[in-house]
Amino acid sequence: MKNALKNVLEVLSLAEKLKYELRHSWLSSGRQESVAEHTWRMSLMVVLLEPYLDKDLNTARALKMVIVHDLVEAEAGDIPAFEVTTAKAKELKQEKEKQAIENLRTRLGNGIGQHVYELWYEFEEKQTYEAKVANALDKLEVQIQHNHADISTWLEIEQDLCLLMGTHTEFDSCLTQLKDLIEEAAIDKMERAGIDVAAVKARVVANYKAGSGLIAQ
Repeated sequence: MKNALKNVLEVLSLAEKLKYELRHSWLSSGRQESVAEHTWRMSLMVVLLEPYLDKDLNTARALKMVIVHDLVEAEAGDIPAFEVTTAKAKELKQEKEKQAIENLRTRLGNGIGQHVYELWYEFEEKQTYEAKVANALDKLEVQIQHNHADISTWLEIEQDLCLLMGTHTEFDSCLTQLKDLIEEAAIDKMERAGIDVAAVKARVVANYKAGSGLIAQ
């Protein structure tokens, strides 16, 4: 038991990095968001939305998935999806993350280590209802945070991505309605900032037709 707890403490020490590993999301206070803060609000979203989802959710499993899904970034670092623009870059990112989850499994041992390993892959593969919900919340929380932030922090690609959330929520009517509310707030924010939303929509359609892969991020 003592050795197992020492291993847990090692992983908790590693996870502390997520408190200062910064994402390309800004808070309403003007500072950058940490990975840990993103994960915390995703967890809260699971709790608050669970009663409204279309299907019964294994809430404990969904929460576990949310909590561990970015744990690999303590070792591999956070790389925004929009920066992974080539097949080579995507492959390199995947390799780093797979090595990080393997290292975590080894550190924690075959019991809880294997459980964390399986949860991470379940999230990545997006096949179960819980994994689909967790992935949808991952994308929705990002946009909620962008909506809180000053519009000057938005990159052009982030204007586009706020119109593509439906690809992650279409499996559930509750999440689709939530997506609509978040998207409406994003559009209103852009319009108030003088951004031509019609031009943004046209750019999104053009990129999709050109096969840029943007729709799938």
